[in-house]
Amino acid sequence: MTSLFPLSLSEILLVIIATTGLGCIISGRLRPDLAALLVLVTLGVTRVISPQEAFSGFSNSAVITIIGLSVITAALEQTGAVRWVAHHLAGLSGKSETRMIAVFMIAGALLSLVMNNIAAGAILLPAAVRVARQAQIPASKILMPLSFGTLLGGMATLFTTSNIILSGNLIAQGQRGLTMADFLVSGGPMVITGLLYMLFIGRRLLPARETAALTTVGVVDLRSIYQLDQRLWEVRLPPDAQIVGTTLAEANISALTGTTVLAIWRGHTAIFHPTPTEHLRGEDILLVLGREDRVTQLEQFGCIIGRNSTPEHRPNLPIELAEVVVGPRASFIGQTLQQLRFRTKFGLTVVSLWREGRSYRTNVGTIPLAAGDALLITGPLDRIQQLQLAEEPGFIVLHTQPAEQPFGRQAVIAVVITMIVLVATATGWVATGEAMLAGAAALIVSGCITMDDAYRAIEWRVITMIAGLLPIGVALTETGLGAKIGTLLTSNLAAYGPMALLTGLFLMTVLMTQLVGGQVTPLIIGPIAISAALSAHVNPQAIAVAVAIGCSTAFLTPIAHPVNGLMMGPGNYRFGDFLRVGLGLTVVCLLTLLIVMPLVWRLNSITP
Repeated sequence: MTSLFPLSLSEILLVIIATTGLGCIISGRLRPDLAALLVLVTLGVTRVISPQEAFSGFSNSAVITIIGLSVITAALEQTGAVRWVAHHLAGLSGKSETRMIAVFMIAGALLSLVMNNIAAGAILLPAAVRVARQAQIPASKILMPLSFGTLLGGMATLFTTSNIILSGNLIAQGQRGLTMADFLVSGGPMVITGLLYMLFIGRRLLPARETAALTTVGVVDLRSIYQLDQRLWEVRLPPDAQIVGTTLAEANISALTGTTVLAIWRGHTAIFHPTPTEHLRGEDILLVLGREDRVTQLEQFGCIIGRNSTPEHRPNLPIELAEVVVGPRASFIGQTLQQLRFRTKFGLTVVSLWREGRSYRTNVGTIPLAAGDALLITGPLDRIQQLQLAEEPGFIVLHTQPAEQPFGRQAVIAVVITMIVLVATATGWVATGEAMLAGAAALIVSGCITMDDAYRAIEWRVITMIAGLLPIGVALTETGLGAKIGTLLTSNLAAYGPMALLTGLFLMTVLMTQLVGGQVTPLIIGPIAISAALSAHVNPQAIAVAVAIGCSTAFLTPIAHPVNGLMMGPGNYRFGDFLRVGLGLTVVCLLTLLIVMPLVWRLNSITP
């Protein structure tokens, strides 16, 4: 049996640096992008690799491709092209649960062929929630299949982050990069078998669970949805109350008591959705939402707390309700609503936050936001629509009525440019990185997206993480550690044939993906897998495709891929839901891989 030892000093340093960096990422002690930068700097300072090689990740073709793809995806969104598709897909889903699952899984897979998986999921999420409500089917029956559909579609295209990275790993080791055709023939069958599994088996394992946030259709009765009879209070301000004469912002009621002011009665006038600059006057009556022990704290300011329980005196609140999900890559993750000045900026009030099956209604403004949080907001319809029209990237509005989805001239231009890029990369006429960057530039020049919006569309945290961790692959090659590990895998797996090596690497990739995600995994497994393939004289392109598919087999945990996390809040999923449904789908993908790979690849040949 081959052993890794003895290791050189450079190899030992590489192991320490890589494992420490990954440990920080997995444990959450450091942000992934910061941990990646520290890995990059340490590799250069310790001379495990040269300074030039340490910074080579920022000029890597994979990074350039991801940047171009981000801009193209954003342009397709902003011009309304993909939203138009999502809007019309809602009409195809009907009222059958099985049909909805099929439509949204296929739609997610198709969109993932040409755009980022997360963007595809975010675009389809509002439409999926809306049609589920209209059919009175729990959103939890639709959203996980949608997430899995985008992941399955990512297996069949080059334009997935892990697939792009694996192609770059091949090129870095002097091998032919991967093409769109390589993934279509290998990953396409996964889409079919995955869809069949979800339709006949997986859907029976899905939880039938709803959140209080997602139970309404049409006009919203806030009292019945939020049980406001127990939480709605009238707070009268005598002329000598301490907060009379101050603005709502100065009174700081929400921060001090954890309650929410929904309206102000002033004589015969009702002020709904009062702004933070609204001055409080004597004899005003505030309609406050909160627990009794919180509301009574206002008595210290001279306020009089009461509740008129007579039905004829209960106010009829003309308040629109909408649900807003925090996107997985929102720039404000970790910040509170108070820090974002959400109410001042948008004129909307957050009444509740839904996270991991629990509703938070007190001190909502002080809770740091996390990806997948569902916020229940109230406010004027025009304000909600402004948020719905992507006024603030990172907020995904789940609204009862869809906004108009035009397909105008800019949308046509964006689609045409995207198709040209796809054809150019599929035929090999232009290198993938160059084609993506050229397509992004063409979209900017044509006015489909502005330069500022293009910069905002690029996930710089992801780019920094990938560019920072790519030198690990360089170090694995330069120090020879990758070849040693590859030889070790060859002696223990390839001795049983190429399929044993392919299966072992696939399972190793799937396991690591559940822990660190499909963006980090290819940076570590990729160089090792390719070295193992070359050492065993097995087709490296076939091995790279199998590892890339393993990176998209992120069905077992919600942290395996951001698109899973995106569905957590709206679907009210629990951690174990993904394991229960995703385990069978993982087995189906493995069996499909074992059948398909020998049919479409010559595994014993270095050149397919």
